[in-house]
Parts: sequence; C-alpha cells; structure tokens
Amino acid sequence: METKPLLDLFSNQGFPIALSILLIFRIDRFMQEIVLARKEGYRQILKNTKEIHNTITSLNQQNRKYCSLHFSEVQKELAGVKVELRKIE
Repeated sequence: METKPLLDLFSNQGFPIALSILLIFRIDRFMQEIVLARKEGYRQILKNTKEIHNTITSLNQQNRKYCSLHFSEVQKELAGVKVELRKIE
C-alpha cells in the first residue's frame, strides 16, 4: 500500500475534522464564559434590587414616623384650639 493515498486521505479528511473539533471546544469554552457572565449579571441585579428594596422600606418607615409625629402634634394643637373655643363661649 502506498503512503501517498493514505496521506491524501488524512489531509483531505483529517484536517477538517481536527479543525471542527478545535472550533467546537473553543465555542464550548466561549459559551461557558457567557453563562458565567450572565449568572454574575443576574447576581448583581438581584443584589442591587435588594438594596433598592431595603432603601425604599427604610424611607417608608421614616416617612411613617414623621407623619405619625406630625399628626399627633396637629391633634394636640386642635385639642388646644377646642379648649380655647370652649373658654370663649
């Protein structure tokens, strides 16, 4: 058996197969990097969302405290006005 036809067979069939396998491995690695980047992005979004939620909750609590304090002061003033009105009558 001559080596020339065997070499032609490997060069015609082997090179495209080897190149395809190499490209498949490179694409696979690239896809893994994309998946990791995507997971990291989701993690960052979730973290930021939790921070925003906590900030809004804190602001709501502060607002409630302020409103309840202001409301109680207004009630005291109104009670004082009622007492003064009764004295005037």
